[in-house]
Amino acid sequence: MSNRQPDIEQFLYREARLLDERNWDEWLACYSPTVEYWMPAWGDDDRLTRDPQREISLIYYPNREGLEDRIYRIKTERSAASTPEPRTSHQISNVELLEDSALHVEVRYNWVTFSHRYQKTDLFFGNTRCRIALNEGRPLIERKTVQLNNDYINQVIDIYHI
Repeated sequence: MSNRQPDIEQFLYREARLLDERNWDEWLACYSPTVEYWMPAWGDDDRLTRDPQREISLIYYPNREGLEDRIYRIKTERSAASTPEPRTSHQISNVELLEDSALHVEVRYNWVTFSHRYQKTDLFFGNTRCRIALNEGRPLIERKTVQLNNDYINQVIDIYHI
């Protein structure tokens, strides 16, 4: 087992920067074609939903095609919720490698995103767990589960907020 912590942190920082810069194609390239991208909802019992197939989710894409479709809608201005696109600043902290093997790493980190649109700034925060494949030294996110901790919001939540 090697110390991949600095490389994984740099990968996560880059992914966040690509969102801030609205560099959608490079951002998508951070994800495996088979990625599961999920943001569960909080249930009435103050627990996160556990099954995206049977319970409500704030965001769920079973593979990268869903992310690609979302990006297509943003880029072609077919998303009223994203026009105009907000200016964002993603902050990542407390990156932990929970598992480190030759083929992948399991990561958990905290995040805060500031989003500015229509002369108003909103704040979103939570934590994320990722499984990152190590393909010939090039990391790819295979699974991403995002926990939004301030889910009582007055607007649409989208991929660039988290």
